[in-house]
Amino acid sequence: MDYNHPYARLTPDLVLAAVESLGFQPDARIFALNSYENRVYQIGLIEGGSIVVKFYRPERWTTDQIYEEHCFAQELSDMEIPVVPPLPVNEAGTLHTYENFQLAAFPLFIGRPPELDNLDNLLVMGRFIGRIHAVGAMTTFKERAQISVEKFAIDSRKFLLENDFIPMDLIPAYESLSQDLINRVQQRFDEHGALNLLRIHGDCHPGNILWKDNMPNFVDFDDTMMGPAMQDLWMMLSGDRNQRQAQLLELAEGYNEFYDFKANELPLVESLRTLRIMNYSAWLARRWEDPAFPQSFPWFNTQRYWSEHILELREQLAALDEPSLELIY
Repeated sequence: MDYNHPYARLTPDLVLAAVESLGFQPDARIFALNSYENRVYQIGLIEGGSIVVKFYRPERWTTDQIYEEHCFAQELSDMEIPVVPPLPVNEAGTLHTYENFQLAAFPLFIGRPPELDNLDNLLVMGRFIGRIHAVGAMTTFKERAQISVEKFAIDSRKFLLENDFIPMDLIPAYESLSQDLINRVQQRFDEHGALNLLRIHGDCHPGNILWKDNMPNFVDFDDTMMGPAMQDLWMMLSGDRNQRQAQLLELAEGYNEFYDFKANELPLVESLRTLRIMNYSAWLARRWEDPAFPQSFPWFNTQRYWSEHILELREQLAALDEPSLELIY
């Protein structure tokens, strides 16, 4: 273990003491949940049941940014949209500090992954994402990030190259291909014109959606940001073009019941996918000194990984030249 890493101090005893500081009485049952950017634990309580406690990654977010995340989740919950907001456990509110860790408690919510190959489910999904965006459009974030080519692609490329993550023999291919992608994506955004930005979930993939009682429940608003509505929608689509076209119709139909589906953002789908791909590889690289990452992602930072990553980028460059999906009824 890297004992210099901040999370090295996060021992079971410290976790339990932090939970007690919030006024809960843990029964010493601690289960680490599948989270990497933060540390998240399911904690059993003496009175019965469990809560989930999230220890935010030090220096990742400012206090004001976390409060905006919490307030947005609570605002959605107040509108009876199925999200899992943090618990206000005392007069201090939802965000707490213990031994220099910022933490929040959440109710335990159990659901199953959504079956997005079911078109009826996509109709329902569209309705709820539409409701989220209707609330998200009511005001703006002042502290949270805004999606951009610079942040997600240019900065990602720069970090990987400056910190020697790309194998020497693959650097020329990566440099050329990544720059071509950045140029192409920037061109697509320029062609689109000014983005219609609103508060969005920001990381709306199936892993952050729990299906229960025939509806989705949205969790993990860590990456909530100002962005185009399409950022929360394109990850609901999968399969070949015909399948994605059929899925899109259901998703848009449900969405339009509560908010205006921006069909003019469909040409941005592959650009948004490109930004996510480039940002993901840089995210892994930026976290590589965290002992949890080499253990959980042993395939990263190998010759094979970077070769396959370059192939993925090459395929993405071709995808950017393909006709975008269309909303044809």
